Amino acid sequence: MRYYVSLMNYASKTGDVAPMMSVTATICKQCKAYANYVAKVNAANGGLTGEYFERVNDVPDLFRGEGGRVGGYALVTIGAYTSKDTPSAKPVTSTAQKYKREFTLIDQQGSWTMAAMSLVAQ
Repeated sequence: MRYYVSLMNYASKTGDVAPMMSVTATICKQCKAYANYVAKVNAANGGLTGEYFERVNDVPDLFRGEGGRVGGYALVTIGAYTSKDTPSAKPVTSTAQKYKREFTLIDQQGSWTMAAMSLVAQ
């Protein structure tokens, strides 16, 4: 999970979602939505400023599910940041918040790929 979060952070910084999507299963709708957003709104084009990175504090629970899937959650913190959907849009400020990043991984050709994820405020 830490590796995937680092790829998400890279995407939000640069707008380059290819590394993140290379380890994402095609069934992960939430992953695709995140990738579509940060491809458009990212730090490189001025859409994100501040402490927008996700920081993993702990991964306290992993379990094996049906069909060989692995599930679990990570406790993460996202700092205070500002986002703008377009250069002329009114900035939206988000305060620092702790979340639970829930996820499901599946094995695709011998590699774990992200199949589902969600972010739940704590």
